[in-house]
Amino acid sequence: MDEGLSAGQKKIDELCINTIRTLSIDAVQKANSGHPGAPMGLAPAAYVLWTEILKHNPQNPDWPDRDRFVLSAGHASMLLYSLLYLTGYDLSLEDLKDFRQWESKTPGHPEFGHTPGVETTTGPLGQGFANAVGMALAEKYLASFFNRTDAKIIDHYTYMFCGDGDMMEGISSEAASLAGHLGLSKLICIYDDNQISIEGSTDIAFTEDVALRFEAYNWQVLRVDDGNDINSIKNALEESKAETQRPSMIMLSTQIAFGSPNKQGSADAHGAPLGEEEVRLTKERLEFPADDTFHVPQEVFDFCQKCVEKGKTVQLRWEKKFEAHKTAYPDLAEHWNHAINGTLPPQLNLD
Repeated sequence: MDEGLSAGQKKIDELCINTIRTLSIDAVQKANSGHPGAPMGLAPAAYVLWTEILKHNPQNPDWPDRDRFVLSAGHASMLLYSLLYLTGYDLSLEDLKDFRQWESKTPGHPEFGHTPGVETTTGPLGQGFANAVGMALAEKYLASFFNRTDAKIIDHYTYMFCGDGDMMEGISSEAASLAGHLGLSKLICIYDDNQISIEGSTDIAFTEDVALRFEAYNWQVLRVDDGNDINSIKNALEESKAETQRPSMIMLSTQIAFGSPNKQGSADAHGAPLGEEEVRLTKERLEFPADDTFHVPQEVFDFCQKCVEKGKTVQLRWEKKFEAHKTAYPDLAEHWNHAINGTLPPQLNLD
């Protein structure tokens, strides 16, 4: 029986991951613009994070104690949009088909306030990395201010996906140094270590020891050698969550455009559509209908939609804790209301 369940789960995992890949390549191909390679390589890690680790409610993306997700490698936006659609956010399949179109909900790079579920605008490499550090710092400060031993209402993680381009930027170095100095242990970064940049192999311009650099910044550094090994990815995420003194960097070895017969591991898949014939060949290799665009198997949709009920349950549990906190600490509740609403206490002397 256990073997049957295991085989069944393995099948749905693979089907969900390949759905994320094919949605991404179809959207980029239809738009004739975009970055298919990173979403194809990162699909397993994204799938594990969003369906098993991330604390979120797709029906209420803004509830205060949700986990935050930052796609610092904003060019991989179809990865995020595919996840938002599949897990029940206010994003439709038609929105995915409108990728990179004027006034669509799926712009080429994620935009805060425009697409439900996007926590921050990312595009300039390194920017999202620094944003994620700021979010983790905010969580630590708010927890220290509002939490009490018997009432913990701020307790969430900030997850970030970044790539080689982020690592090359100075802003990521400065932000990472600060995060390590402050011991932002609820900051977890997955580094898409695919050794490919837009101009080719990273050997051309980026040969530093990233792991050693982050260890020097006082980060925990973990390695996952196979970007398709979802059990190892999940274990690394759980180990990162267990770390209480340092932020964590998971160096994930992936292959850009995984599944593409002729462009896997190639810079050709970084910032251009695969091409109609390569899309068809890729779908054949992934055992998807070759000529069916934006295909989502019903069992994939049903499985991923479980995130909706799971999210509602987690938020309801938090709301009960929050109500108890308000009753026990009315002064803190007043501070909370002002902080959330962006208002000043009436007794504040502005003179």
